[in-house]
Amino acid sequence: MAYTDINSEDRLVQATFAEHLEHTLAWDSVYAWNQETFGPTGTLGRTSERDAVLVRDLRSALVRLNPQLPTPAIEEAITKLTHHDFSRSLLQHNQAFHTLIRDGVPVSYRNAQGQLSHAQAAVIDFRNPANNRFLVVRELKLTGLRTPNYNRRADLVCFVNGLPLVFIELKAVYKNIRAGFDGNLRDYMDENVVAHAFHHNAFLIVSNGHNARFGSITSTWEHFGEWKRLNETDVGNVAAEGLLNGMLAKDRLLDILENFILFDASKAGAVRKVVARNHQMLGVNQAVASVVRQESLKREFPTGKRLIHRTIELPYAETEKAANDSLLDYPIAAEPAPQYLQIIERAHPDLGRLGVVWHTQGSGKSYSMAFFAEKVRRTVPGNFTFVLMTDRDDLDSQIYKTFVGCGVADEQTPRASSGRELQRLLSENHRYVFSLIHKFNQEVTPDAPYSERDDIIVVSDEAHRTQSGKLARNMRMALPNAAFIGFTGTPLFKHDQLTKRIFGDYVSRYDFKRSEEDGATVKLVYENRGEKLGLAKLDLNDRISVAVDAADLDPDQTALLEKLLGKDYEVITADERLDRIATDFVEHCSTRWEAGKAILVCIDKITCARMLKLIGPKWTAKAAAVRLEAQAKLAAIATAADDEARQILHAQRDRLLAKAAWMDETIIELIISEAQNEVADFKSGVLTSSLTVQ
Repeated sequence: MAYTDINSEDRLVQATFAEHLEHTLAWDSVYAWNQETFGPTGTLGRTSERDAVLVRDLRSALVRLNPQLPTPAIEEAITKLTHHDFSRSLLQHNQAFHTLIRDGVPVSYRNAQGQLSHAQAAVIDFRNPANNRFLVVRELKLTGLRTPNYNRRADLVCFVNGLPLVFIELKAVYKNIRAGFDGNLRDYMDENVVAHAFHHNAFLIVSNGHNARFGSITSTWEHFGEWKRLNETDVGNVAAEGLLNGMLAKDRLLDILENFILFDASKAGAVRKVVARNHQMLGVNQAVASVVRQESLKREFPTGKRLIHRTIELPYAETEKAANDSLLDYPIAAEPAPQYLQIIERAHPDLGRLGVVWHTQGSGKSYSMAFFAEKVRRTVPGNFTFVLMTDRDDLDSQIYKTFVGCGVADEQTPRASSGRELQRLLSENHRYVFSLIHKFNQEVTPDAPYSERDDIIVVSDEAHRTQSGKLARNMRMALPNAAFIGFTGTPLFKHDQLTKRIFGDYVSRYDFKRSEEDGATVKLVYENRGEKLGLAKLDLNDRISVAVDAADLDPDQTALLEKLLGKDYEVITADERLDRIATDFVEHCSTRWEAGKAILVCIDKITCARMLKLIGPKWTAKAAAVRLEAQAKLAAIATAADDEARQILHAQRDRLLAKAAWMDETIIELIISEAQNEVADFKSGVLTSSLTVQ
C-alpha cells in the first residue's frame, strides 16, 4: 500500500498472516516500519531503503551452501544477483534472476595453483529446506531507484536467503481483494516506482484475510488463481489459509520456485510468466512420484528379467472372412491359416506404466507436460529421453512451440519427419524427441528394437486415441523398456481396460466439473437443438428401388449409387436444412444475447463456411428488426396512459437498443485447424471446422 498510514483492519489482517507464517509454517518474522535500523548490523542488514535484497542474508547463505568457493567468488555471485540494469525491464530482470536462483550463479576464481576455475554457486538448497533462511518482513519501506522520491510500504515481503520471492498485498476483510491488485501492485511494479523489488519475485499474493489469489508479475487480474487444495482428493476451499499452507510451506514454496515456473514466448506479444495452478502442481507431482516408483521397480527387476516375449494365435474373425473377396468368389473347404501375434508381457504389472493424467480441456495440459518433464529431469537421477507423442500435426506443433517457447527445448530439438528418421533419432541420445505416432510405420521385431534403453519416457497426448493398433504395437516393440504416461483432456471410458493396460490407471484427475468450480474453465451449457429430419414420402425406399431397376445400371454404377445412398452427408448438408439451422442459430443467440459466447460445430470446413455465409445476412437482418422494434416503442410511449406504463416501455426500448448494439459489435468467425492440401480439399469439400460467436 502507498506511503500513508494504514487502518487497524489492514494491520489486523497483516498481523494474522505474519503470525501464521511464523507459528504454523516456521518462518522468521520481523516488523520493520519505523523500527528498522540500517547498516551491516542493522535490523535487516540493508544499507538504505533502496535495497530490495537483504545482502547480509544472501552472503550468509552463499557461504553456507558453497563452502568450496573463496570469498571473491561469493562476492561475484552477490554482484550478479543484485545488479540492476536500467536498460532492462522488470520482466527481463525477473527471468534472468530466476535462472540464476534455480540453476546457480556462474562464477570464476583462481584456485590454490593459480589456475582459473569455474563453478556454479548454489543460491538455495532445494533438497533441504531447513538449510535456508525463510523471513517474512511486515511493512517494509522501499524507495525507487529511477525516482528516489517514490516511497512505498509493502504489507508483507517473504524473503528466502535474502531474496524477495513473494510479495503479499493485503486489504481489510470487508474489501474486495481486486483493489489490492488494481490500486497497489500495478503501481508498485511500474518501472518508475519500486519495480526492482520484484526482480526476484516468484509470485504475487493478494488477500483480504478471508479470500486470496495468486499470480505472476505478468498476470492480468483474470489470470490470478486460487489455491484450493493441499491434496487432489481435498474438497475445494478458497480460504486464505489454504493458499498460505499450499504455497508458502517451505517445501512447497521451493518446489514451485524450482519446478513450476515458466517464461512462455511461444505466443505473439510479450513473454508471459507462468506459475503453475493448483491442479497442475498436484497432478505433476503425482506423475513424478510414479516415475520415482518406476525407478525402484527397475532396480527390483534387472533388465534381463523385465520382459517376457510370447506369441499368441488370433482367431480368424468372421468379419474378415466376409470381407475377403477371394473367399466369396471361390469358396474353399480348407480353413484359413491361423494368424499369430508377438506380444510383450512385463514381469510386474506396473513396469513401463506411469499412468494417465486426466486434466480437462483448457486446464494447461501442454504446460503440465513441460513441468512434468523438467521436474523429472531435475529431481530424478538418470539421463532421460522424453518422446512427446501425438496423433495430429496441429497438436504436435502446439506442444513443440510451447516447449521451445518456454525454453524447455530449443529449435535444434529433433522432430521426426519419417519413420526411418524416428528410428534413427530413438537410437541416439536426445533430451526430447517430438513425433506423431504415425511415424511408427516400420515393422519392428522383438530382436531388433529401435532402442533397449530403460530411461526413455513416452509422453502421449490424448492417451486413449490411436494407442491400441498396429502403430502403437510397433512403438512398444521399438521401445520395449520405455515407460509410458498418457495426458488426456477427456475421460477414459468406464470399461476402457485397453488404455489402462498400456498406461496404467489414473495418477491424477481434474475433471470439467472441478475445473469449472475453480474458475479455470468457463461454464459450459449444452442444449440439444437441431433441424429434425423426416420423410416427405413414406414409400421412398420402394420408389428408389423401382427407379434403380428401370435405369438398367451396370454393376459399377449400381455399386456407386448404393455407396452414395448409404451416406447421410448430402442430406444433412442440404441447402434448405442449413438455411433453417442458420435461422434457428440467429434466433437462439439473439434471444440469449447476455448469456455468453456460443459455438456451432459443423461436419466439415465447407459446411462451416456455408453456414457463415447464411448466418451473416440473417444476423444483420435480425439487428435491423430489433431496431425497428425499438423504434416502434416510441409510438407506444407517446400513447401510453400513465407514467408507469411509459417507464416500462422506455426500459423495454433501452433493452432493445442495447441488444441491437450488442449484435452490431458481435464477432462471428470461423475457427479452423491448418491442414495440408487445404485449398484442394476446399474445392472438393471435405474438412472439419467450427463457428464461434463472441
